[in-house]
Amino acid sequence: MAPSYGTPVTDVAQTTAADPEIRYRETTPASRALHERAVKVMPGGTTRTTTYLDPYPLYIERGEGCRVWDVDGTERIDMLGNYTAMILGHSHPKVVEAIRAQAARGTGFAAANPAEVQLATILCERVPSVDAVRFCNSGTEATMFAMRLARAFVGRPKIARMEGGYHGTHDHAEVSTHPVVAEAGPADAPVARPDSIGTPRWALEQTVVLPFNNAEAAEQILREESSNVAAVIMEPIIGAGGVIAATPEFVQRMRGITNELGMLLIFDEVISMRVAPGGAQQMYGVTPDLTTMGKIIGGGLPVAAFGGRADVMEHLDPRREGSIAQGGTYNGNPLGMAAGVAAMTELTPDVYDDLNRKGARVCEQLAEVFASHDVPVQVNGAGSLFALHFTDQPVVDYRSMAAADKKKTRDLFLGLVNHGVLMAPRAMGALSTPMGEDEIQEFVDAVDTVVGELKPRWDAR
Repeated sequence: MAPSYGTPVTDVAQTTAADPEIRYRETTPASRALHERAVKVMPGGTTRTTTYLDPYPLYIERGEGCRVWDVDGTERIDMLGNYTAMILGHSHPKVVEAIRAQAARGTGFAAANPAEVQLATILCERVPSVDAVRFCNSGTEATMFAMRLARAFVGRPKIARMEGGYHGTHDHAEVSTHPVVAEAGPADAPVARPDSIGTPRWALEQTVVLPFNNAEAAEQILREESSNVAAVIMEPIIGAGGVIAATPEFVQRMRGITNELGMLLIFDEVISMRVAPGGAQQMYGVTPDLTTMGKIIGGGLPVAAFGGRADVMEHLDPRREGSIAQGGTYNGNPLGMAAGVAAMTELTPDVYDDLNRKGARVCEQLAEVFASHDVPVQVNGAGSLFALHFTDQPVVDYRSMAAADKKKTRDLFLGLVNHGVLMAPRAMGALSTPMGEDEIQEFVDAVDTVVGELKPRWDAR
């Protein structure tokens, strides 16, 4: 019988100091076998780089509520929720019923549909910056179109972005997301570095890199580039880069300087939409010109969007001469729109408040666990998001995040997988609404157990 959640998959007493990778290999034979088939037809045996992990990916067969089951039948609490997208957990009844009902009526048409009007209305009502919205299928597409729209509206060629921010994988986004620090220039004047060997030189030349949470330096760079920069794009809460919240001063300064210099301010809220009904901009009280959204707005289906000021968004209006074309066979597809309407309807202000309270409590408890083991860790949290960084220095930007011990991060991730918990390999997590006090305590207890097992290994390094 496969071990259930909360049951160690091997005898902890015999493997306290063992490499967690050994235990992972021992307890995931079906994933290993599936991987051996998958590598013959997909690079790395997966179609998402973010789901690959060494020595091989974990293959998930199903999910329900806040739990998932891998192909070996092992049950785990899902502390990641498809990289923060599954805020209502898996197979939420209202979302499932919305998808089922729409599927019976049709899954795609070369025409507009009623559900897209419903979801667009919800987003325009909730997000302070959004007067009008357009749908697409991924955060990558959303940021790509937002940047294009900004260049067209302002009439300048460059986009400024924060070092360490993540805006997808199109060419303009593949710059300075995770640069080698030694090659990235001074901390207060970072240089554009490619994220991929395929990133074109022109993408570097058309990108201005700003230091996150350093308002003085960022403002100086923008003044120097004022005649070239169309927009500043930023995550008000850096998500994939370590759950690093901007200081209120930094956000306000970016709003002020972009207004002064005639630049647009774009908030990438693909991840941070889960911290409040109107996203992080509602929390900060700062309204950008454009906002990109994704993940939670699609109810678990591939839905993203970008929206903003009416005078900017009207450049997409096909009734306007010289408008910007935005095609996409699955833009606003009725399945995703129906799922999104169902999900967003469930996400009331009270639900956000409850999730955020639980998130704050998880961060407090995790900090206590690591302190009890005398392991230096920074617990970064924002709403229902959190990330763990093995360093004794506050993580406030990319460079402080990059200095953390990545070997310990990998050990912790695999150790938690071995103890019935799924997080991101970079030790990022997100709560979902099905998580009650019992599930949260089980997660914290698992972290406590794993850190206790790994402490001798870490001390011996």
